[in-house]
Amino acid sequence: MIQLILARHAKSDWADEGLDDHDRPLNDRGRRDAPAVARTVQRAGVRPAVILSSTALRARQTAEAFGKTFEVEVVERPELYLAAPDALLDAARTSGVDEVMVVAHDPGMSSLVSRLAGRDERMVTCAVAVFTWHEGTWDDVGAMPPDDFDLYTP
Repeated sequence: MIQLILARHAKSDWADEGLDDHDRPLNDRGRRDAPAVARTVQRAGVRPAVILSSTALRARQTAEAFGKTFEVEVVERPELYLAAPDALLDAARTSGVDEVMVVAHDPGMSSLVSRLAGRDERMVTCAVAVFTWHEGTWDDVGAMPPDDFDLYTP
């Protein structure tokens, strides 16, 4: 079984206009939503073996909330910052595990989710898309539709 869990970072703080985009933290809503959505996804039976995260602060904070809930390691990957859909998928494919969560950004996240779902999907902040292929390998991801697709939003 292959399970690809795609999460857009939670709501970020724009209060400090001089702060570099990469360094923006989560705002109060983001700090509330990330653990709440993580618990919802966990209750649905989803459990990644690893979480790959963009190095942007807001993504790392979101990934850490999920990692704490799932009790799994968070691995920071610089190439996930503002990554294109193929880069997001490549990171998951090369993770070395069959159940992987990727925490990153739009527009790449919405584009990949839409492509895999076969319909237009908008990933709002802290949304989590779960794709499951019951048979096959990572080579089949993208080449065949998933057996299951679930979308969780705050």
